Amino acid sequence: MDEQRYRVTGMTCGHCAGHVTEEVKQVPGVSDVVVDLDAHAVTVSGAPLDDRLIRAAIVEAGYEVAAAI
Repeated sequence: MDEQRYRVTGMTCGHCAGHVTEEVKQVPGVSDVVVDLDAHAVTVSGAPLDDRLIRAAIVEAGYEVAAAI
């Protein structure tokens, strides 16, 4: 199982976290998504993980990926 973590700007509430989680879980290979609002971070688990598709899903949810962490 792979794990990737991203710093995501603009997430401020539970609705934001739910929206990002919903979009990222649709990416093939993703099995779990954990959003940490305090750290502005999204941790994605699964196999195989496609960084490009995960970033696109976060953008589709309306947020910006500041960096992989």
